[in-house]
Formats: sequence, structure tokens, C-alpha cells
Amino acid sequence: MWFDSWADIFRVLIVGAVSYVTLIGVLRLSGKRTLSQLNAFDFIITVALGSTLATILLGSDVAYAEGLTALVLLAGLQFIVAGVSARRPGARNTITAKPAALVVDGRLQHEELRRNRLTESEVLQAVRSTGTGDLSSVAAVVLETNGKLSVVPTKTLGGGSAMSGIVGYPGHDG
Repeated sequence: MWFDSWADIFRVLIVGAVSYVTLIGVLRLSGKRTLSQLNAFDFIITVALGSTLATILLGSDVAYAEGLTALVLLAGLQFIVAGVSARRPGARNTITAKPAALVVDGRLQHEELRRNRLTESEVLQAVRSTGTGDLSSVAAVVLETNGKLSVVPTKTLGGGSAMSGIVGYPGHDG
């Protein structure tokens, strides 16, 4: 179907503009963390907000007030969960995975690769993407809580203070 009615087009324009402004307001009130994607939970909230906005825009059976309630609910829950996880280590451990060392001192940690369902080639790709061609010059490759791989070259490791709380990193286990 290519076209239903001008009324539907105008509804999308009006509700879309109002919803956009509302979403910006809700995001400003809830803080930067709402869209930060620091971990899987943050990513899920971002996707849910986008899906809710799309439903408000294109779902003529969803009233604007219902959509607004859903946006505020999601942002509010994110605000509460982020606050609780920042203040309570037990809650943080439930909500957020700990980072894991996949390479330590140039050696692949096969048990961590298996545990995190990653392949050796995925880790090597991350190392190559930093311009590094040899694992022996890599102090660590860390699977971060947001799913990204961080490559720490040996020459920039320093005292290793940023390695605190990483599962499988010697002397800094989380």
C-alpha cells in the first residue's frame, strides 16, 4: 500500500514532532546515562526507547499519552537502576557483567574466550584494528561490559591501575 490518507500523514507529522520534543525532554531530565550504552542493560533501554518512539509515530492505535507514559517509564526505570547499581555493588554485579581479560601478556586466555563465546579470530581482529601485528606487544585485550574489545599495548600499560576489576587479569581479578 502506497498511500492511505492525508490525515495519516498529518498525524505522523504532528505526533512525530511532539514525540521528538518530548523524548529530548525526557532524555535531558533522566541524564546522560540513559543513552550511554555502557553495558547490555543500557543498550536494551536505548533500543526500547527507539522502538517506543516508532510505535508512537506509526501506531495509530497508540494514544500519545500512552506513548509518553511508556517513554517516561523506560527513562525512569533506567534512572533508578543506574542509581542503584552505582551505589550497591551487589546490584551492579547482577545488572552488569564484569570485564574479562581475553589476552594477558600476549597470550590468549582460551578459557575466557570459551566462557564469553568469542573466537580467537575475533580477538586477533581487534588487535589488528589498533595497528598491532604481534600479540607479544599486547599487555591485554579486555572484553568490556558493553561488549567492546579494548586492546592495551604493553608500552602503554604503565602501572596497570585501569586493569582493576577485570576477571582473569593477574592481581586485579574482579
